[in-house]
Amino acid sequence: MGSQVKRPVRLAEADREWLVRVTTTGVRPAAVIRRARVLLALDTSVGEVDSQEAIAARVGVSTEMLRLVAQRFAETGGDVEATISRKQREHPPVPSAVTGEVEARLIALACSQPPKGYTRWSLRLLERQVALVEDIPDLDHSSIGRVLRNEAASSSEEVLDHPAHGERGLRRRDGRRPRGLRPPL
Repeated sequence: MGSQVKRPVRLAEADREWLVRVTTTGVRPAAVIRRARVLLALDTSVGEVDSQEAIAARVGVSTEMLRLVAQRFAETGGDVEATISRKQREHPPVPSAVTGEVEARLIALACSQPPKGYTRWSLRLLERQVALVEDIPDLDHSSIGRVLRNEAASSSEEVLDHPAHGERGLRRRDGRRPRGLRPPL
């Protein structure tokens, strides 16, 4: 009964009714329903609660989950909705280094002639070339590959896959020709 002594969960009648509705009606994420069931099981306002092991077995979660839900309930000041809902990010996600301009420059580079001594561009060769260009941020070969595999990219993937065939033998994986490429007459 460690967390029940440190952080007792006392729910108001309205909160308790709302949690029962959350667990029994509507369509909600499983994690929300699971946390709502944990809060209902930890509620001390209706009387004595079972041991943590018994609650965990009945609800189908670990005792650590019971501790975390009780801790989150205490941290949110007893706000039931904030306790069961997904926690908001403290920091926004890191913006991608690949913008539309960088993507266009990478595609143009991949569609250009490879350096002397090479028959085609490889991802590692593109990575070395990108490191030499000042306007493009340093990207590793896997990031470059993701940019070039993007469906929005016009024909860079096809050019990389079939550089020796030229435009005549150029086909996408589905058998169609890429947009804007016609066989020479």
